[in-house]
Amino acid sequence: MSALRFYLSSSVMKKQVMGVTGLLLCGFLVSHLAGNCLIYVGSDVFNTYAYTLISNPLIYVAEAILAIIFLAHLGLAIKLTIENKTARPQNYYIKQKTGRGATFASSTMPYTGMITLVFLILHLLHFKFGPLYMTTVDGVEMRDIYKTVIEYFQSPLNVAWYIFAMISLGIHVSHGFWSAFQSIGFNHPKYNCLIKCSSKAFGVLVTLGYSALPIYCYLQGVK
Repeated sequence: MSALRFYLSSSVMKKQVMGVTGLLLCGFLVSHLAGNCLIYVGSDVFNTYAYTLISNPLIYVAEAILAIIFLAHLGLAIKLTIENKTARPQNYYIKQKTGRGATFASSTMPYTGMITLVFLILHLLHFKFGPLYMTTVDGVEMRDIYKTVIEYFQSPLNVAWYIFAMISLGIHVSHGFWSAFQSIGFNHPKYNCLIKCSSKAFGVLVTLGYSALPIYCYLQGVK
């Protein structure tokens, strides 16, 4: 029993939980991007997709689970960062470059994580709780979220902020994806290179995939 209690309070367990929640959030990023790409098809398709999600009673359960996953990931990240700072209150006087040293992505994880948090809050305020427009598709009245999105991205400043946040998110997941596998014990010389390359590719996919959306929306308004 004492061994179990020790494990549950150990940094190993915290890193493993943070890794699992991180991978789950990466899965959400892919599914959310796929849904957002329907905006390229047209307003009716995009609005119908959004209406189908919102009108499903299970959406509240899904949102609650997603919120728990995100808060657990955020809370553990903060806790581990504080514990690491406490264990090593002073930075190394000289940082030696080695093949296993910290990368830009790994050393900026707390900062890119905070940028992502700020982005998420603003994202919810601007879209989920943003201006409410209504439209009718095939006789069904629904929210015109397409108009809300297009309108928001008519500001070049909003477009620039969104792309900046997506670059930050891409940097964050480019390390986090690989680190998650390390944390859960999936660490083998045979696969490490593949995982690292996949992690970087995933970061690029997230950055380019999400950054293309505001640019497209901006161009829709200037036609």
